Amino acid sequence: MEFASGTILLILAIIAGIIVLAVFLTFVPVMLWISALAAGVRVSIFTLVGMRLRRVIPNRVVNPLIKAHKAGLDVTTNQLESHYLAGGNVDRVVNALIAAQRANIELSFERSAAIDLAGRDVLQAVQMSVNPKVIETPFIAGVAMDGIEVKAKARITVRANIDRLVGGAGEETVIARVGEGIVSTIGSSENHKKVLENPDMISRTVLSKGLDAGTAFEILSIDIADVDIGKNIGAILQTDQAEADKKIAQAKAEERRAMAVAQEQEMVARVQEMRAKVVEAEAEVPLAMAEALKEGNIGVMDYMNIQNISADTEMRDSIGKISKDPKDNK
Repeated sequence: MEFASGTILLILAIIAGIIVLAVFLTFVPVMLWISALAAGVRVSIFTLVGMRLRRVIPNRVVNPLIKAHKAGLDVTTNQLESHYLAGGNVDRVVNALIAAQRANIELSFERSAAIDLAGRDVLQAVQMSVNPKVIETPFIAGVAMDGIEVKAKARITVRANIDRLVGGAGEETVIARVGEGIVSTIGSSENHKKVLENPDMISRTVLSKGLDAGTAFEILSIDIADVDIGKNIGAILQTDQAEADKKIAQAKAEERRAMAVAQEQEMVARVQEMRAKVVEAEAEVPLAMAEALKEGNIGVMDYMNIQNISADTEMRDSIGKISKDPKDNK
C-alpha cells in the first residue's frame, strides 16, 4: 500500500511538474530567448517576461531585432517595442531600414516609424526611391482656341520623396495637377494642329510648373503617351447658339402673329360695331320722316318723290347685280 501511494504521489508530482513547465514555457518564451542568444542579440529573459506583461507579442519584436542586428542596424528593443505599442508594423519598418541601408539612402528609425504610423508603406516608399513608379493618367480633354477638342494621355514617372512622405499629397493630387496642366496647355494653343505636331510641348510646359511641390513624390518626367482628336466643340456651341436664336426668333414671330390676329379680331369687332350704328341710324330715318310729316316740314309729294328715288335706286342695284352674274358672262 505504501509503495502504491508513493507511486501515485510521484506520478502526480510529475504531472504537476509538466503542467508548471508548460505554463512557464508558455508565459516565458525560452525558445525565442535561445534563438536571440544564438543570433548574438542580448535580450534578457526578464525583458521577454516584461513584454508578456505589457501585452506585447515577443516574437513580433525579437525577430525584427535579430534581422536588424544581422543587417548591422543600430536598433534597440525599446524602440521596436514602443513602435509596436503605438500600433506600427515593426517588421515592415525594419525591412525598410535594411533596404534603405543597402541603397545608401539616409533613413533614420524615427522617420521610418513616423512614416509607418502615418499610414504609408515605408518599405514601398524606399523601393520606389530606388525603382521609380510610372503613373498613367486617363484621357484628359482640352479645347484649343479653334474650338477643336484634343484628348491626351500622359505617363508620369515619379520617385518617392522620403522627406515629404509625412504630410505630402498622394498620387491623386499629382494626377489632378498634371491634368490641369494638360488642359491649360491645350487651351492656350492657337489650333489643335500645333498640339498634334508637337505633343512634347505639353510635357515641357507641364513639367516646368513644379507640380510635385507639397507632394510625397518627385516627378522625373512626363511623357505624352497618346493624343487624339475629339469633338468640334466650337461648331457644337455655334450650332446650339443658332438653334437658340432660331427658337427666340420663332417665339417673337409667334408673338407678333398673335398680336396681329388679336388686332384683326379687334378691327372685325369695330366694323360690326359701326354697322350696328349704321342700322341704328337707318332705323331713325322713318321716325324722323314721320315726325317731319306730322309737323308739316315736308309734304306728301316730297314723301312720294323720296319713295320714287328709293325704288329707282333699288331697281338699278338689281340690274347691276344681274349684269355681274357669272351665268350672263358665259
